[in-house]
Amino acid sequence: MRAGRSIDFADAGILFGVGAYAMWGAFPAFFGLLDPAGAVEILAHRVVWTLVIMLVVLAALGRLGSLRGLHLRTWVLVAGASAAISLNWGTYIYGVVSGRVVETALGYFINPLVSVVFGVVLFRERLRPAQIGALLLAAVAVVVITVDYGHPPFIALTLAFSFATYGLIKKVVPLDPRTSLTAEGIVAAPFALGYLLFLTVTGTATFLGHGTGHTVLMVSAGLVTAAPLLLFGAAAQRVPLSTMGMLQYLTPALQMAWGVAVLHEGMPASRWIGFVLIWAALVVFTADTLVRARRSRRRETSVQK
Repeated sequence: MRAGRSIDFADAGILFGVGAYAMWGAFPAFFGLLDPAGAVEILAHRVVWTLVIMLVVLAALGRLGSLRGLHLRTWVLVAGASAAISLNWGTYIYGVVSGRVVETALGYFINPLVSVVFGVVLFRERLRPAQIGALLLAAVAVVVITVDYGHPPFIALTLAFSFATYGLIKKVVPLDPRTSLTAEGIVAAPFALGYLLFLTVTGTATFLGHGTGHTVLMVSAGLVTAAPLLLFGAAAQRVPLSTMGMLQYLTPALQMAWGVAVLHEGMPASRWIGFVLIWAALVVFTADTLVRARRSRRRETSVQK
């Protein structure tokens, strides 16, 4: 019975993880429906309605009290996380509405490697040979893609560095993910509401002027944002980090497929070469991570024996 329960527990975690990453992978389809709203207006609604959803979630769990009495240092960290994720969300939305979905996918392919760079620069972590190889391949890929575009892939790099920064801050925020996301929304909401008020006063808001369907879609941005985050939180509690690390590539793969197959974005040979180099870097990086995880588990097992 115990073995069966553990298998069910893990299987449920994998389903939650696949659900979270698949929903994130479908974001280009959703945000593409919000035309004619601009990227900043969509971002503002996403911030406001996500906060509403998370307040409801905390209230249902009886955890609204976790927002009281937070130290100033915690609020400073939360503000940093809020700024990083707002930049990430805004850049992503801009990439989608401007028809550059493939470049947004590139950003999330690069993100794990940027996290490695942060570990070296900020925490003086030592690079393993495989990591050095992966980073060199990624650097060559960025050069190739820069030559292809005629400029650095600014959207991809902004997404990668902003999300890596967000993850870095989240590691030291002394709050559970749900409380932290709610607090981040509390910090960002005044700016979002101020911008939406400005649009309303100037007569440029699209929220109520383009039919009920558009209004419902804008409101649902909160649910669309919160749902995969909650699934991810459930998966992270049940599935090893190495498995989650493998699942994370589902999101940019789906986003890229949407950009190429549905939106028919241009993919010349030089751009394919850049992506192949990125994928090769990720294969090296992931394989090294999995090998080290297995060795660590073996050592732990031998110690227990």
